[in-house]
Formats: sequence, structure tokens, C-alpha cells
Amino acid sequence: MSAVNPYLTFTDNCEEAFKFYQSVFGGEFPGGIMRFGESPEEFQGGEGEKNKVMHVALPIGKNTVLMGSDSPAGTGAVVKGTNFSIAFSPDSEEEATRVFNGLAAGGQVTMPLDKVFWGAFFGMLTDKFGVHWMVNYDANNPA
Repeated sequence: MSAVNPYLTFTDNCEEAFKFYQSVFGGEFPGGIMRFGESPEEFQGGEGEKNKVMHVALPIGKNTVLMGSDSPAGTGAVVKGTNFSIAFSPDSEEEATRVFNGLAAGGQVTMPLDKVFWGAFFGMLTDKFGVHWMVNYDANNPA
């Protein structure tokens, strides 16, 4: 079943924020906290960024997963209040492609939809209304 979840972006305090959310909502981080230093070299950023959070997820309630990451240097300033995306987890690569291309019409692709090192089919874009989207199809880890 396809899913839509909030994705929050922080400058450098994602881990602190998610530990706070965990204290409020309870639960665990499936897969732990992924750090930039654990990724392939081209995704690691500068030396001071290796310990920043690349991805974390916290299930909340029955059908929602709050997700987040720190923003690597060079990707622009994080502005509080607009530091979120909508993460869409489709049921297939075909659905991912259809939705991604539909949302990209008149918008700006920031990361083309493609296979990525964590094994998913992933892309990012800003639609023509300024809404940030992430499309992630992962056959091994459905939402």
C-alpha cells in the first residue's frame, strides 16, 4: 500500500530532535540512525559532516512514519518552518516513475529518480507550487 509521510530537515540537530520526538511518542528507530559517514564517499560531505544524520525514521501511531535528516553543507540554508518534504512510498517502480514525473511537471528536479546505494528507487523534486517531495520505492523495505 502506498504511503505519504512527513520528512523533516535540520541543520545539525536531527538526532536531538528525533530523540525528543521518541521521548514524546515512544517507539524505536527501525534500522537505527544512518549517518553520512556510513554512506559511499560521494555522499559523505565534509569532514565535519560524517556524524550528521543521513536518515532516521520513527513510526508514530498506526500508519505514519516521521522521517528526517541533517542537511549537508552546500545544499542551502535550512529555514525553520519550511524545512520539510512529503515522502511518498509507492507500491512499484512504475508508480514511482508516474508520480515523480507528474509532480515534476512545471517544477524542478533536485535529484533524478534512479537506483541509489541503499537499494531503493529514489528521487527528489520541488513541484510547481514550491512543495518539496521525495519519492522512494524500496521493494525490500516497503513503507
